[in-house]
Amino acid sequence: MIEFYRVSKEYQGRRVLRDVTFKTKKGEFLFLTGPSGAGKTTLLKLIFHAEKLTEGQIIVNGMNVSGMPASRVPALRRSMGIVFQDYKLLPARSVLENLTYVQKFLGVPAAERRRRAYQTLRLVELHHRLAALPEELSGGEQQRVALARALVNEPVLLVADEPTGNLDHRLAGEVMKLLQDISVRGTTVLVATHDQELVKAAGRRCLTLDRGRVVEGLVEAALPPQAATKRADSGRVESAP
Repeated sequence: MIEFYRVSKEYQGRRVLRDVTFKTKKGEFLFLTGPSGAGKTTLLKLIFHAEKLTEGQIIVNGMNVSGMPASRVPALRRSMGIVFQDYKLLPARSVLENLTYVQKFLGVPAAERRRRAYQTLRLVELHHRLAALPEELSGGEQQRVALARALVNEPVLLVADEPTGNLDHRLAGEVMKLLQDISVRGTTVLVATHDQELVKAAGRRCLTLDRGRVVEGLVEAALPPQAATKRADSGRVESAP
């Protein structure tokens, strides 16, 4: 779904990304981590062509993003869903309209637009707030609407930039559970976050940006204290009486 080959990105003479190479699989759920300023948002923007790379090659959903002409960018973005930390909801439009707005310009019939929106809102448990405006929703509800909007066109790839950054621990856990459920349905999900607790709790593949380069690994899910004690006990060898 995503393939980076020796990708570098430079801003005004400063290398933000250096020789980045990785691949993802269909339906995979993985994290992109690193401290603030490490280049996480830049890497995501390269995926949906909001930034242009300096060197290397990027393939997304079978499309070569490197040097892609502006005329092909809309087709690239239609194949994916994008979730931003600040939601980017249309403030004067209802929850329903936020989900159907783009579909209208894609020529999707009105009845189909409403069906897709309702079914996607059911997935994030907000189908009862169709008529609400964004300002009438809590932060967690706004983030779930943003997630629903990213999913309404059934993308094969979902990229999320700090999707839990403005949420408390409980709501962050709920959003992460939704994202993992989405990957189970076959969508490839890449989540950028600096929250190491969320990464450890999920126990998934993790790409860590370190001085512009990607360090890869699988983070083992953190066990609750009782489970950790049981695991330690199971590894002990009792001496013979």
